[in-house]
Amino acid sequence: MPGRGQILGIEGTAWNLSAAVFGEDLVSLYGKPYSPAHGGIHPREAAQHHAAEMRSVVSRVLVSPQDISGVAFSQGPGLGPCLRTVATAARSLSLALGVPLVGVNHCVAHVEIGRFATGCDDPIVLYASGANTQVIGYLNQRYRIFGETLDIGIGNALDKFARAKGLPHPGGPAIEKLAWKGSYIDLPYTVKGMDLAFSGLVSAAKDCAAPIEDVCYSLQETAFAMCVEVTERALAHTGKDEVLLVGGVGANRRLQTMLSQMSEDRGARLFVPDTRYLGDNGAMIAYTGKIMLESGYAMKAEESQVNPTYRSDQVRVTWRNDHPEKKLRTVSLNDMTSARGAEAFVTLGPEVVEKRRVSKRYRRPELDVRLIAERTRAEARLISVARRQGVPTPLISDVTSDTITMERIAGTLLKDDLTGDHLEEAGKVVGLLHESGIIHGDLTTSNMVIRNGRCVLIDFGLASVTSEMEARGVDLHVLFQTLESTTDNFTDLIEAFSRGYQGVFSQAGEVLVREKEIEGRGRYL
Repeated sequence: MPGRGQILGIEGTAWNLSAAVFGEDLVSLYGKPYSPAHGGIHPREAAQHHAAEMRSVVSRVLVSPQDISGVAFSQGPGLGPCLRTVATAARSLSLALGVPLVGVNHCVAHVEIGRFATGCDDPIVLYASGANTQVIGYLNQRYRIFGETLDIGIGNALDKFARAKGLPHPGGPAIEKLAWKGSYIDLPYTVKGMDLAFSGLVSAAKDCAAPIEDVCYSLQETAFAMCVEVTERALAHTGKDEVLLVGGVGANRRLQTMLSQMSEDRGARLFVPDTRYLGDNGAMIAYTGKIMLESGYAMKAEESQVNPTYRSDQVRVTWRNDHPEKKLRTVSLNDMTSARGAEAFVTLGPEVVEKRRVSKRYRRPELDVRLIAERTRAEARLISVARRQGVPTPLISDVTSDTITMERIAGTLLKDDLTGDHLEEAGKVVGLLHESGIIHGDLTTSNMVIRNGRCVLIDFGLASVTSEMEARGVDLHVLFQTLESTTDNFTDLIEAFSRGYQGVFSQAGEVLVREKEIEGRGRYL
């Protein structure tokens, strides 16, 4: 494609129909959102809106058809009827103009327009929109998903609450406005490793009898703290030093402030695109289509079917020039004298380790104190219980309200030595843990140490006692997601883990089936 060529992009995954033309920079952008008469988005009504407004929206941006070198469209994820309407229009325009057609992953487009607009290079991305909440990082030509919502997206969570309280759609801006006048009250806080869930929080907020301003304030504070915490976990795990906020919910000033505080405290930089690029917009589709075509991407018409559950990690990123051998930053565990995790400072002496949880500026003090105390007590208790059940864990010597002193485990972090033998051993240990009725809650390769060929589990800060199949499935999902986000041979490693897991745990088969169900659940609800 000639360098002076322009790309027409059409976005219509949900409520906003938007088109743009992108050349060396943004040429034109226009959107016509669908606004439901009542309730949330009705997919067929939204698709009918898109069909009725398509000609006028495209006409507003397509000033010079002769300059168009390609047509890009949002292929997914999204609402099926809306996606099909946009894809049909894009195919027709591609044929009429005699130019290539390119299907763009909606989530990847948010990331790419954010990188373009802010100039950041290799960030951990918090993608917070109506239907999606994901923490994403790039590795080896893929955008890997480190964590995500296990139920509904942050924007949909806010919208559900807003509808229950009679607030206008979309609910986010109305909640943000009311929150400025509110005070904090306790609401459920659900983080599972690098994943999170909002349904319990929304239900509690809807049922809360406190003044609406207080509920809005607390809903924001809790939901956003959850989002920032999982972002910080990914940042700590990878050692990256940039954070990028994208998605429509990213326009919320409080969320921006909380992410900025976390980034500053970790020595990282926060990047936030202009508001016009945060929500769903045609510019992100046009720009991403442009760089895809420039990298040699080509699509046949029969390959242009929409995909309502299209995940960002399914896209091969052909347009980035990063070195394929680029790996996560690693430090030998035996050489460390101190470390900083996502929520604690760790001092490593010759024989003992002192883990001290630290306050987070981005969290309300009341919430922060509660989480630190609860997690410290629970961690110490469950490490001891697991050890008595035969699970290799550190031996604890002292506990205070925010600090645990325990034995130092000499060895190598699993993330620094990913082999089939080590993963099979890890599977055996996790099987023993689940057999004893304990869920680790943060089952990543940063929380497993290989010592003399055996796997020792550490960091039980999010652990809990339950025999629920769902909780066990989530535990494995967190680990498998971590493997997928950090290595290309994750399939073999997951198989090795599963062998070890099935060898010691009687219900392993059911849990592995449940993990597959969790993985396959559509996030576009």
